[in-house]
This record gives sequence, structure tokens and C-alpha cells, in this order.
Amino acid sequence: MSNKRSIGVLLFEGFELLDVFGPLEMYGMAADHFDIRLICEHGGVIASHQGPESIVDCSFCNAQAFDLLLVPGGPGTRHEVGNQVLLDWLKDQSQRATLVTSVCTGSALLAKSGVLDGVRATTNKMAFDWVTSQSEKVQWQKQARWVEDGKFFTSSGVSAGIDMSLAVIAKLVSQQAAEQAANFAEYDWHRDPSWDPFAKLHGLVDD
Repeated sequence: MSNKRSIGVLLFEGFELLDVFGPLEMYGMAADHFDIRLICEHGGVIASHQGPESIVDCSFCNAQAFDLLLVPGGPGTRHEVGNQVLLDWLKDQSQRATLVTSVCTGSALLAKSGVLDGVRATTNKMAFDWVTSQSEKVQWQKQARWVEDGKFFTSSGVSAGIDMSLAVIAKLVSQQAAEQAANFAEYDWHRDPSWDPFAKLHGLVDD
């Protein structure tokens, strides 16, 4: 019997490539501990915002419950915040998952589904106004590389998802495993979740 934790990765048309494959590269470095599955609403092939397509492993109707949920951002989130089927699926999966994570504007989908009500969370600073308009019930953090609040990990834009995923590996597996993943990828891991020069760049915090 496998002791691996299952990771369910939500895909939709127009998802951001690095939001997905940056974190998955890190989780893949700890392959003995994680089993990764790609999911979309109807199954089949899903195109990213950048163009390359991914073949998913399952659709909403045959997806299992996952230990860890990963919700990426990308321009496609603008459409999916109005997709009630997707929002309902996210709500159901989030209730059953041990950890729920998002990258960039993926937090807009979690917020719209209601699962972030009362939760401290962050998002891409360039898209901060749009994302935060999806729910006034979330305790939005203007300056954060990522935010951990209970079972929820939400990260800032694009590359921040890599830092967040390493923090998740450190939490679920070990600090050593996270360090090994970062070193193998030759990635300069920002370990401080409050490190966020982009909040100032986009006028969200004062000098």
C-alpha cells in the first residue's frame, strides 16, 4: 500500500504554465512522497495561457479526493470565477483535502467558491484589486510571498508558487527534503513568507 500523498492539480483553459509546473517540479523532486494527478472539468486536453497543452488524468466526475489540492492562476481564472460547476467542485475537494494551495490568481477561484471565508490569504500583486474583489470575506494580505493559515497555503504571483511548494514539502516531509529539491533544481528558495518586493512595486504598501 502506497504511503504517498496525492496531489490534485486543477487545470482550465488559460492556466499559467509556471503556476503549475514550477510547484510540480519541486514535488517531483520528492517523488517518493507524492503522487500527482492533473484534473479538469471534462477531461482530455487543456491549453495553457502560453499555448502548450496538457493531457489530464481525470475529470471532475471521476476524480478522487486528494490529500493536497493545487489551484493555479492565469488569465483563465477570469472566466472560471463564473463557472459554478468548477466552484462547487473546488468547494467539495477543499473540504476533503488535508492542504489546499493556490498560486497567483488561483486564490480568486478559492475565494469565489467560499472556502477562504475568514482565512488570511494573498495573491498576485499585479492582479490584487481584481482578485480581492471576488470576496470581501477573505482576510487579504497585501504583502506576502505566501500565506499559511490552517490548511490553506496561498502564494503571490507565478514564481512564488515554487517557494510555497517548498514550504509545503518542508511541512509535510522534512526541511531536508525541501532543501534537497531546491538545491537539485539550482533554485534560490525564498524561505521568508513575508519577503515581497512586488507589493511595493504595485503600490500596495508604503515605502
